[in-house]
Formats: sequence, structure tokens, C-alpha cells
Amino acid sequence: MDVNAAVAAAAAIAGVLTGVIAMLAFRWSERDQKRPTRTSLHTDPVLPPGVDTVLSVLRSSAVVLDEADAVVKASSAAYALGLVRGGKLAVEPMLQMTRDTRRDGEIRQVELDLPRRGTGRGDALAVSARVAPLGSRLVLLLVEDLTEARRIEAVRRDFVANVSHELKTPVGALSLLSEAVMDASDDPEAVQRFAGRMQIEATRLTNLVQELIDLSRVQNDDPLEDAEPVRVDELVAEAIDRCRHQAGQKQITMAAGGTADLHVWGNRGQLAAALGNLVENAVNYSPARTRVGIAARHVAGPGGDVIELAVTDQGIGISDKDKERIFERFYRVDPARSRATGGTGLGLAIVKHVAASHGGEVTVWSAEGQGSTFTLRLPEAGAARDRAQQHPDLDEEAGTTESSPYEPLPAPEVLP
Repeated sequence: MDVNAAVAAAAAIAGVLTGVIAMLAFRWSERDQKRPTRTSLHTDPVLPPGVDTVLSVLRSSAVVLDEADAVVKASSAAYALGLVRGGKLAVEPMLQMTRDTRRDGEIRQVELDLPRRGTGRGDALAVSARVAPLGSRLVLLLVEDLTEARRIEAVRRDFVANVSHELKTPVGALSLLSEAVMDASDDPEAVQRFAGRMQIEATRLTNLVQELIDLSRVQNDDPLEDAEPVRVDELVAEAIDRCRHQAGQKQITMAAGGTADLHVWGNRGQLAAALGNLVENAVNYSPARTRVGIAARHVAGPGGDVIELAVTDQGIGISDKDKERIFERFYRVDPARSRATGGTGLGLAIVKHVAASHGGEVTVWSAEGQGSTFTLRLPEAGAARDRAQQHPDLDEEAGTTESSPYEPLPAPEVLP
């Protein structure tokens, strides 16, 4: 009996001890699960409060990295630039910057050229990368795309260089001619000759400055702010009148034709300047006793009806390699001939900007020795006739158009 009681007591004590040990083990395991481990710091980091919201509104590409260089947070722009791939920062120089900043806590910034993703071209993305510590364990990388800014800066730099060069030529000529006039003060004929040259250079300088002003205006202004229905017949007549004197000196016949009573919607001054530049170029680059034609027609297209204004000459023509660049600022097919005619190299650049700002385009067909055809395509005024009915003065003008004093010319074929 005493033996049975002892066994029972021992069993009770063993059961109590087992329960106590099980409870202690459960509590220990629960506490151990709540304790942050080194592994959890790497796999489940937490951004400081508010950082996620700030990163979402930044214009720069943002990447947050943890102690193991794993990407904790990355913006969509960072993925688009190819900075993050497979959860890792894919740009080695930036990765090294983050490691250095994590080590010493210093903010670093550098500009890099990165290859474009998915292109076979050799062009690169210009970026500015800035790295800063974010708390005690994280590092923030901000990347700004500078590609477009650099392109604009290069264009501005080239433009300033070209302007300086173009201004230097007439200014230098005026300086030399003024010295020549002073030295030839005793020779009236020489003074008259040098004075005539000075007038030519002064006119060239005036034209250059004016075209620079015109180019700046068409680039910065919105032509549709002061848009109105513009009659194409009036634009053609104004362009012909503008070049009447030069054409008369070279005995060039100017002819207008095509479809009458067409309207476009836009800034009248800019449209007149664009068409005038095309006609002026045609006259300047055509031999004497030739023909320059301006024709307008209506063309229906899937994207909307357009008005085509074609200016055709019988001039020297343009080579294939030059046709790709003639709309660049200050580019001349024949620099020597351009300077002789007073050309500035800005006329076609102005035409291109005017066409683009009005939702149109300008194209060229040309063959060396056979002449050229420049075609200005502009959207037709969507409700030109309705607007004309609302403005009686415009309607009266449309009904009393005088016959053109110029020889009629059929619409030239627009060559591909």
C-alpha cells in the first residue's frame, strides 16, 4: 500500500514538472518569435513613417536599399530607366555609392551616362544620382534624368555659336568698309562704291536680326491664341507682292493658281511669313527668266481635310543629302550663293516651326538641275464657312474676290 502511494506521488510530481516545462517552452518560443532576428531585418524592413508617401510624389526615380543591398522600395520610373532588375540595383557605380554612404553616412552625388534599354543605338541616358542615408539601416537613391536638359543645352549652345558667326560676318564687313571710306575720302567714286557695299551689309544684318526675332516669336508664342479663318488667296497674293521686286529684277514670272476660296485656321501673320519665305527662296534660287508657281488645293485625308500650298521653281535643285538638313537653322545648301542673295539660313526653319505649331507639316521634292517643290500642308478651317456667315465682312470679301493679275497656273503635281 505504501509502495502504491509512493508511485502515485511520483507520477503526480512528474506530471506537474512536465506541464511546467511545456508552459515555459511555449512562452520561450513565443518570445523568441517576437524578437527581430538578423534575417528578418533583411527580408522584411519597414520604411520610416511618411517616407513611402514622399517617394510616391517625387519626380526623380527613387530606390530604397537595405543592409544587404536588396531593394526595399522602388518607383515605377526607376524600373522604366532600368535601374532595378530582379529586386537588385542593376547599376554598379550607383550600388558602390550606396555601400560607401552606408559605411560613412556621407551624402554623395555623381552624373553618369547609362545605356538605353531595348535599343541598338549607341546613345545613352544622362542621369544625376544622389545617395543619402535613410535612418540607421536604409539608404535612399534619387536619380534624375538629364537627357532632355542636355539636348536642349546643346541646341542652345549651337544656336548661340551660329548666331555669333552669322553676326560677325556683316559686322566685320561694315568695320572694314568704314575704314575704306575713311581712307578714300579724296576719291568720290570709291566712297560711293564702298557706301553701296555698306548698305548691302547693313541690309543683311537687319534681315538676320529680324529673322532671329521672328524665329524666337514662332517658337515661344501659341499661334492658336489669336487664330482666325484666313483666306488662302490672300496669303498667296501677299507672298507674291513681297517678292515682286526681286522677281522683276531677274525677269522671273510668278504665277498663282489652283483651287480658289480656301480657308485655313491659324495666325495670319505667321502663315503669311511662312508662305512668303517659301516664295522668296524660290525666287532667290531660280535663274533669270524662269518661272515660279504657287498653287493651292484641298485634299481629303483620314485624319481630316488639309490645304496644300505648293511652291514650285525651276532653280538649282537640292541634293538628297541636303534635303535632310535644309530645315535646320542656319543650314545652307550653297553657302556662297546664300550670302550673295542675302540669305540667313533661317527662313525654312521658321516655315517648319509655323507648320508644326499649326498642326501641319512642310515637305520638299527636289532634283538637282530640275528645281524644287515645297509643299506646306495645313489643316482646313473646320467651320470656315459658318464663321464667314457670322462675320459679314469676311463673307463680302469672299464674294468679291478680284481676278488675279498673275498668269494662272494649274496645281503642280505633288511628287512623292
